[in-house]
Amino acid sequence: MRILVSNDDGYFSPGIEALAQRLSTLAEVTVVAPERDRSGASNSLTLDRPLSVRRAPNGFFFVNGTPTDCVHLAVTGLLDFLPDVVVSGINLGANMGDDTIYSGTVAAATEGFLLGIPSLAVSLASKEAHYLESAAQVVQQLVERLQRAPLEHPVLLNVNVPDVAPSELGALEVTRLGRRHKAEPVVKMRTPRGEQAYWIGAAGAAADAGPGTDFHAVASRRVSVTPLQVDLTFHAQDAPIRAWLGR
Repeated sequence: MRILVSNDDGYFSPGIEALAQRLSTLAEVTVVAPERDRSGASNSLTLDRPLSVRRAPNGFFFVNGTPTDCVHLAVTGLLDFLPDVVVSGINLGANMGDDTIYSGTVAAATEGFLLGIPSLAVSLASKEAHYLESAAQVVQQLVERLQRAPLEHPVLLNVNVPDVAPSELGALEVTRLGRRHKAEPVVKMRTPRGEQAYWIGAAGAAADAGPGTDFHAVASRRVSVTPLQVDLTFHAQDAPIRAWLGR
């Protein structure tokens, strides 16, 4: 098995190092990741300039582009093989609910999925990252399961792991995305030149976090596994929109 590993925190992140080390015990691992932190990059592709790829002393490839760029380049020309699995992470901080729309971690996995490869996005639900080995262990279990029992069609899984010791982790739970409240207001500041500037505010608190959601699973120390799809069509509105257009 050959595994492509990427992320959005950058090739120097402790999360991607822990992930690559763990997966290298199972298969051949190639890392292609952004040269800097690209959190929040979503599914953006760089189309206004060429991209460069360099190799770090540890063998990781790094790209001056987005997480999506990294996986796209790797699969469509950088590598001379097609990966069997794409794994993005381990992200430092959860990617649950509405976060998935903005997440570069999820975007890297989504690009693999769009290119026909089973893909996992993995996040540790804490910025402190006390137990990266817990998330690495979960990924190992999932990849081993893919080796042992391949799925008929490519799958895109968003995995969130509580930041607790491996011995304290609960079961893997198939979940749906929860929802957050409205984001916090922007943070206003003045630059050293006296210009007005703004920081995007923090994400809002969980609004829909009941049983069955990713928020609820992680809060209960269980591993949230959410199958994602890319079809954004709002099928339930097909008939109402047809009626509206006919008026």
